[in-house]
Amino acid sequence: MAFPDYFVGWRSGLSDEEISRRSFHNSDICVVDDQYYFVRGVIEIPIIGFDQDCFCWGAWVSLSKKSFDEVMELWDKDPAGHGPYFGWLNDNIGIYSASTLNLKTQVHLRDNKRRPRIELEPTDHPLAIEQRHGITIERVQEIAAALLHQADS
Repeated sequence: MAFPDYFVGWRSGLSDEEISRRSFHNSDICVVDDQYYFVRGVIEIPIIGFDQDCFCWGAWVSLSKKSFDEVMELWDKDPAGHGPYFGWLNDNIGIYSASTLNLKTQVHLRDNKRRPRIELEPTDHPLAIEQRHGITIERVQEIAAALLHQADS
């Protein structure tokens, strides 16, 4: 998921010049038309029986302009005492039968210039359940196999 789903759809059919004029994007942030603001973070899922390890999804979250501006101000500083920031997940992680697009999130900034941690709202969505309760090592292998199969397609 190199870019937010919104950005991928938005840029379809636009020239490179128009994309450059109307957006800014790198591996951590994306801004479209000075109206849509995205940050890349990490959804951490505990692996049952492995206390220090987790399975991580890199994902994009949309933020309000106010939240985005504050996140950008704090990006290279100590974010202690700030946030979390409400956002909407802007990646559809295809291995889940139910869309992950627009799940409600809280974005937690971290120090040492690490990507923010994305916490999903506790719902009955399978991804949110896995984040709350953890997954087995067998589930990690199942996800890896599904991703390898997608890459081969």
